Amino acid sequence: MYWQPEQERISRSELAQLQLERLQATLYRVATHVPFYRRKFKELHIDPDGFKSLDDLRSLPFTYKQDLRDNYPYGLFAVPLRDVVRLHASSGTTGQSTVVGYTQNDIKNWSDLVARIMTGAGVTKDDVVQIAFGYGLFTGGFGLHYGSERIGASVIPISSGNTKRQLRIMRDFKTTTLVCTPSYALLMADVMEENGISINELSLKFGLFGGEPWSEAMRNEIQDKLAISATDNYGLSEVMGPGVAGECQERHGLHINEDHFLVEIINPETLEPAAPGDLGEIVITTLTKEAFPVIRYRTRDLTRLLPEPCPCGRTFTRMERVMGRTDDMLIIKGVNVYPSQIEAVLLEVEGTKPHYQIVVERQGRLDKITVMVEVIEAIFFDQMKKQRQFIDLIKHRLATELGIGVDIKLVEEKSLERSEGKAKRIIDKR
Repeated sequence: MYWQPEQERISRSELAQLQLERLQATLYRVATHVPFYRRKFKELHIDPDGFKSLDDLRSLPFTYKQDLRDNYPYGLFAVPLRDVVRLHASSGTTGQSTVVGYTQNDIKNWSDLVARIMTGAGVTKDDVVQIAFGYGLFTGGFGLHYGSERIGASVIPISSGNTKRQLRIMRDFKTTTLVCTPSYALLMADVMEENGISINELSLKFGLFGGEPWSEAMRNEIQDKLAISATDNYGLSEVMGPGVAGECQERHGLHINEDHFLVEIINPETLEPAAPGDLGEIVITTLTKEAFPVIRYRTRDLTRLLPEPCPCGRTFTRMERVMGRTDDMLIIKGVNVYPSQIEAVLLEVEGTKPHYQIVVERQGRLDKITVMVEVIEAIFFDQMKKQRQFIDLIKHRLATELGIGVDIKLVEEKSLERSEGKAKRIIDKR
């Protein structure tokens, strides 16, 4: 199924021409209306009217999150505030808030792009969509809300939290589509089990999950427990919110809406383009944003591109599910370690639960990782010898995957802190 079949199946040559024209218009917009970019272009002797090829993109400066903070609140807006119909902002918990704006046309495009992703995942106007993302200044809830309404689906804007009420509404309102973080979906499954709620009491068919990295093993766990088709979607507030990319029902990579976003994959250390198929940081240039266009925004998210055609017929390049962030990446004894690698191994070990925490400490001059793993109750009733064999099994599998040794601590079910939003996986005590 397609929401905008003509655009989603555009030829690669037509797409390249469209991207170039839209990039040229965006460069003119920011050079004319955004002092920050005008100054940057002048410093680097960049003529925004001189772009004749998409290959010239590499000559443009990067935009960093700190640039958004430094220009708080409206310094990067490309239109007068009277043309801005919506404002969103980050929480500011790690520094100054970042503020983004939308014109009426931005909102329309946002709705259509999320509608594309939801349609690709199987959602139609006959569905009932329960949005368990937070609303407020966070873009996630509103983005999926707009896309659902654009399709014509029935929307339950329940927001996050109060899991028992979520499940009651889900049952009574006959929700068919759940929207939330993957970790919250698993928490819902746990609460269902605790309260004796059978999956047969629900009408769920689809789950659209995003907001945090998750593994294929975690997808399988969610699909098994909730009896749904689970798809990944990707976006970030700085470039729009949800709607940048999303999986179709093939569930093998996220289609990037390339007619609205120009995407690069770079080596986060050298800042050079990553080799085709290599893992790197995704960098995004908006092509149609009016109120808040950004040039070469460094997302810090790690992924790789999948250039092969998708059986679904969409011609947009796909990206692999986000593996982690450059600032979530742990460097232990010179080895890069990502939480998603650990998660994938744990979920393959029978007896573990899909909840874990990674504790990083420094002992003398060396770093040490301890992975706290929730396990089923029966493990604690085994003989000490069997428990030791179980721990050794996990340690061996993790060492094989990561290339370094880690310590394992088994903890009881439900003893690790649960989250109704993004799960906190890392406790760094260094």
